[in-house]
Amino acid sequence: MNENRRVIVAERPRYIVPTVNCFRLETAPMPDCGPGQLRIRTLCLSMDAQLYAKLQRISPDAEPIRLYEAMTGPALGRVEASLHPDFSPGELVSGFWAWQDYVVSNGRRLRKLDFSLQRSTHALSAYGASAFGAYIALQKLAPAEWGETVVVGTALGGLGNIASQIAKAKGCRVVGITGSEEKCQRGMTALGLDDCVSYNAPDFADRVRTACRKGVDVFVDTSGGKVLEAVVPLLQRKARIAACGLMATPHFGEPAFRGRFQNTMSFMFEVINRRITVQGLVIFDHLRQSLRDFHRDMNAWIDSGKIRPMEDIVSGLEQAPRAFQDIFEGRNVGKRLVWISD
Repeated sequence: MNENRRVIVAERPRYIVPTVNCFRLETAPMPDCGPGQLRIRTLCLSMDAQLYAKLQRISPDAEPIRLYEAMTGPALGRVEASLHPDFSPGELVSGFWAWQDYVVSNGRRLRKLDFSLQRSTHALSAYGASAFGAYIALQKLAPAEWGETVVVGTALGGLGNIASQIAKAKGCRVVGITGSEEKCQRGMTALGLDDCVSYNAPDFADRVRTACRKGVDVFVDTSGGKVLEAVVPLLQRKARIAACGLMATPHFGEPAFRGRFQNTMSFMFEVINRRITVQGLVIFDHLRQSLRDFHRDMNAWIDSGKIRPMEDIVSGLEQAPRAFQDIFEGRNVGKRLVWISD
């Protein structure tokens, strides 16, 4: 194969939600690796909500992706050729690189998958950035204790499904928030949620109140908006909030959001980016101190059956733009991945 397909950023989002119109599939020559470099065959891509900031140029922590350059994100691959002393052909690696069939790297910020990995895709799901975020949220930012009530926003998302299972492993009562009754049933069955509420239910706030009769001790907030407004009045004294994301941000332009949720969402955006105590989560702040503990604990939880990673995999590089749009429209069930090649 002498060609290298890649997904480039063709335009900024027109409708706030990053739709397939933002991207274009094109073909480039196969890249060669020089001295000190290695060529990686991409196997799998991770669809992560935080990439929204790189696409929209809204975060001081994310260098924006330029127009007509390849989209980038967390990825898994196999070393195909190497002139680097630390990497050999055939090794599996994970890192952050372009959405394309082949990439050339100097080895920086690559991780060999030489720890006890139950399956290769777990590098992007159970051991990936979203799962690490869930771990930090419940271990460091808003530690959950046995018997407490934990509410998890977008409970079937990449971060939410792991956060729900960690909270259950800690002996907590876990209430999930999802986008449909069908997802609620899936969450109750697959994740062991004690209760679950669809944020699209007309009586959403009342149902959250019923599900959390004794109040909320820990809130893993991944969306803001009406979910945040429903949970805040239920917070117990000394309750903890881990502000992990703003999945409701794409709805800023909708009439229901104007005025009612705009101030709350703007505030939560600052909570995350300024690390204001509620505690805002930016996973890069914790990599050095906590990554090894995370891998150890996650490995033990998976081996014991306390955590069963939930993966939602689609096939084909050409499907990446649609798969990315889907996570903002709540179409994924678990961690959305795009499988590129065997």
